[in-house]
Amino acid sequence: MLRFATRTTQDLLDLLVLSAAFWMAFLLRFELELSLPILKRAMFGWPYVVGFEYFVLVSLGVTRFAWRYIGLREITRLLVAISLASFVFVVLRIVTEATLEVFPYSIYAMLPLGVIAINYTFAFMGVAGLRVLRRLFGERQAQIRHTSKTHTPAVPTILIGAGEAGVIVAKEIRGNPGLGIQAVGFVDDDRAKLGSVIHGLTVLGTTADLGVLAEEHGAEQALITIANAGGGTIRNLVRACEAAGLPAKIIPGIFELLDGRVNLQRIRDVSVEDLLGRQAVELDNAGVSRFLTGKNVLVTGAGGSIGSELCRQVAHFEPASLILVERSEFHLYSIHRTLLAEHPDLTITPVICDVGDAARVERIFEQEKPDVVFHAAAHKHVPMMELNPGEAVKNNVFGTLCVAEAAERHHAEAFVMVSTDKAVNPTSIMGATKRVAEIVIQALDSRSDTKFVAVRFGNVLGSTGSVIPLFKEQIAAGGPVTVTHPEMVRYFMTIPEAAQLVMQSAAMGAGGEIFVLDMGEPVRIVDLARDLIRLSGFEPEVDIAIEFVGTRPGEKLFEELGFNAEKMDKTVHPKIFVGKLASHTWDEVLGGLEVLEQVQESCDRQVVRRALKEVVPEMLEPKAEAATGEVRPSRSALEPARLESSVA
Repeated sequence: MLRFATRTTQDLLDLLVLSAAFWMAFLLRFELELSLPILKRAMFGWPYVVGFEYFVLVSLGVTRFAWRYIGLREITRLLVAISLASFVFVVLRIVTEATLEVFPYSIYAMLPLGVIAINYTFAFMGVAGLRVLRRLFGERQAQIRHTSKTHTPAVPTILIGAGEAGVIVAKEIRGNPGLGIQAVGFVDDDRAKLGSVIHGLTVLGTTADLGVLAEEHGAEQALITIANAGGGTIRNLVRACEAAGLPAKIIPGIFELLDGRVNLQRIRDVSVEDLLGRQAVELDNAGVSRFLTGKNVLVTGAGGSIGSELCRQVAHFEPASLILVERSEFHLYSIHRTLLAEHPDLTITPVICDVGDAARVERIFEQEKPDVVFHAAAHKHVPMMELNPGEAVKNNVFGTLCVAEAAERHHAEAFVMVSTDKAVNPTSIMGATKRVAEIVIQALDSRSDTKFVAVRFGNVLGSTGSVIPLFKEQIAAGGPVTVTHPEMVRYFMTIPEAAQLVMQSAAMGAGGEIFVLDMGEPVRIVDLARDLIRLSGFEPEVDIAIEFVGTRPGEKLFEELGFNAEKMDKTVHPKIFVGKLASHTWDEVLGGLEVLEQVQESCDRQVVRRALKEVVPEMLEPKAEAATGEVRPSRSALEPARLESSVA
């Protein structure tokens, strides 16, 4: 009933405004003096003109637009409707004048051209003005309701970036007072925009003026609204905000703004992931869908950082079933519960299993008959594997062999192994065991109908045992933050990015490839530590100390992504390269496995290293790097060129 009453009221208001526009047009055209003949013509034409105009508005859907959310698109449709009605009046005026001698009374249907022009202007302004006033009133009421509910005023905020994304954010903030943001203006380093007004917000100055502008306008925070900002740009903006005394905020997935999708409820503090500037992955959804949809997909290490994200990503492609293989009860329970909540209609089978347990693995493959296997189970902590060398061989080599041979025996379509950049010219036991695993699956591919591929990438931000959680713990404890060496550099990517590119590589592979993911620019660990300290609200070396402790056993100062002997070719995906090494024969691999089988129970690091060296002759001895507080020029300027030459 309320909706009917609202709609009826709106229709009556439209008719009233159109009538007022009609009479104002006659009055202005004849200078407020209407003779009796002119008044008769006006009285005769009034219902027909207003009725036809309203008919056109209804026909073009203008009356169905919600007044509360009127925007440029709706205003444009209104302009088209009023223009169309006025065009018909002009045509009718010309036709009527030509037939006036035959039909003298048709003069009452003949509107003066001046009346038509004035009526056109007033009708458009009046109908549009009604809707704009309703929107302004609604936004004001929403702001009052939000303030009364929360009892907290909106936070005065400077928007950084007056580009396309900034325009969308400004519009969303104006239309959603519940966000608790009061935008006071833009800053933008494009001086051509200075002084311009966007959605009622002025471009106040550049980022260099942040401090002064914040004080002048009472800003209490800054929101980064640049959709394609790289990590270096965000880092500079965060430092500018710190210098101005403003907390810096960002919107996760801000690249989506350019598609018109915006969720400002997700505004949060800038994180270390933002500073790396990793761009969103563009998947070949059709290709990945052909690879996964309707298939039985098995993921080993399903409770780990990469394994659990692989499970989440795979689930979106609607496999016939998803088998979670994990030896940690708690981690298996966690990912199983998460997937059940997100995908209640998907068949999900949680299985507790050690990948080295051949009998258990065999039973799983017999029962579940997986079509695609993602092998993410592995020991990955470099120093820990130096202390437990036999376990690295047992899990990373023979665990991989166990699952891979089961996939072959049960005719799985594809087996995808998650590898690491530490497998390249390895200095660590962990890296060497992963290189052996690559050799094993390449040899299996040469004799099997199953497609075997490996995907190699560097460090993953926030994964268990990685440097980011360690730094956060140390900062929370008041420091010091421990860094192995001032020149230590690593490649990083986010967990979702890694999982998506693993799926994409698997869908592209023909078998036998070692895919190498584009890790971007290497990051100096000491810079990462400083950024994380600043993002936590402290000043490096003032509030939180950084201590250099020296490299640990098996560590390199920098990691490589490809062998010089590899021919790294581009693929159809810009972030994925492929290198085909000359694969070993299965007899050669068996010989190496026999050597390693003798040492898988050994705790002697040197014994295990010698055995691995027989299978991986490119394995290097780690160089002990002394800790030093002196920060010399980073290798990061050199390593990108090294990477580019290997993947060109």
